[in-house]
Amino acid sequence: MVEVAERIDDKAHYLGDLGRVKSSSPEWINALRRDACARFESLDFPHKRMEEWRFTNVAPIVRTRFRSTLEPAAHGLTAADLVGLAYGVPEWSELVFVDGFYSPDLSRVQPGVRAGSLSDALAGDAETLRPYLNRYLNGSGSAFTALNTAFMLDGAYVSVAKERAVEAPIHLLYITTGLNAETASHPRNLIVLERHASATVIESYASLAVDVTYFTNAATEIAVGEGARLEYIKMLNEGTNGYHLATTRVHQDRDSSFRSFAIVQGGRIARNELGVVLDGEGASASLNGLYMTGGEQLVDNATSIEHAKPHCTSWIGYKGVLDDKSHAVFSGKIMVQRNAQKTDSNQLNQNMVLSDKATIDTKPLLEIFADDVKCTHGATVGRPPKELVFYFQTRGMSEAMALGMLTYGFADEVVNQIEVEPVRARLEKFVYTKYSPIPG
Repeated sequence: MVEVAERIDDKAHYLGDLGRVKSSSPEWINALRRDACARFESLDFPHKRMEEWRFTNVAPIVRTRFRSTLEPAAHGLTAADLVGLAYGVPEWSELVFVDGFYSPDLSRVQPGVRAGSLSDALAGDAETLRPYLNRYLNGSGSAFTALNTAFMLDGAYVSVAKERAVEAPIHLLYITTGLNAETASHPRNLIVLERHASATVIESYASLAVDVTYFTNAATEIAVGEGARLEYIKMLNEGTNGYHLATTRVHQDRDSSFRSFAIVQGGRIARNELGVVLDGEGASASLNGLYMTGGEQLVDNATSIEHAKPHCTSWIGYKGVLDDKSHAVFSGKIMVQRNAQKTDSNQLNQNMVLSDKATIDTKPLLEIFADDVKCTHGATVGRPPKELVFYFQTRGMSEAMALGMLTYGFADEVVNQIEVEPVRARLEKFVYTKYSPIPG
């Protein structure tokens, strides 16, 4: 009883902030917020006795009395401050959010692209969003996801009309300034692709804060219509004392395609929860990820794919490189429903451990209720092969250089699959300089 009471008391600061939220949203949005607030009050914060969180200790987040940002504030940032964070490609649409709120002066949206602030979309044409907003996240049992819905003040809204192909990527850039310590932001994103639409969306998180403690509590909903194609890249490069918890839910219709990359570069504690439902025949999903940990980082990738209809294919492939005293967690759950015959699903989690003090908990899982399926799963954990290190040394390389080459090659197998050249080039440089002692 004492532990439960302590968890309820820890919610007081969030509830106090919720009481100060001012909203002119339609009543149905306010009703969503009220319901989410009640759900937040009733749910326990994640803890290690919960099966889905038993390897991930978020006590540092729960114990910190974060104050939520409730409105945009003057930040004084210019385009020069975004160098290395934004991509600045003229043909791209690039939406910048500062401490959780849309910054139009730093953003650029190409003609014909429907992308902008979720807050503006709700104020202008909320009924267009009503069939999608909170439809896919409503079943989440996480107190933090409920908290995100309770705030739901701003974020990105991207909509691609039927038969339309958006050729240039759309970049959603979330920046934490660190002007105030122990603050929390709750970005909420909605991405909708109608029938036979296609697009590439990059969702990235970065920090200007140096040694400032902050919390990003993000949630994203994605609807991929019949025959639509979405390439979705999430880049996570939070500060050294940044906490990041995120839930993404994807719903796919018939013959749709969803291909994702989740790249974790920084953050003290980071958890990416990505769930996909294949709800139409012929749909396909490919979830790819790379996490590179050091120091005392904790990185958790929780993935799941539900095959709800026949003749669907899926792939989960995540790689991790762990160093120092870092800890990584991976879970991959594939569920095949009873009528989802002719399912073809595969998953593999591979980890390279560079330090005796680094740890990985990996849990691939299959739940199959159909009888005509092809499903495989596996996981590997190991040190760089000694024989290969020795081979490079016999060719004149130092041990450090040999290890750098091996880890670069291991990680770059994921990065090299990204088709967006500026993203791939920046990541390849990051991986190269992180693991190779060879001067760049």
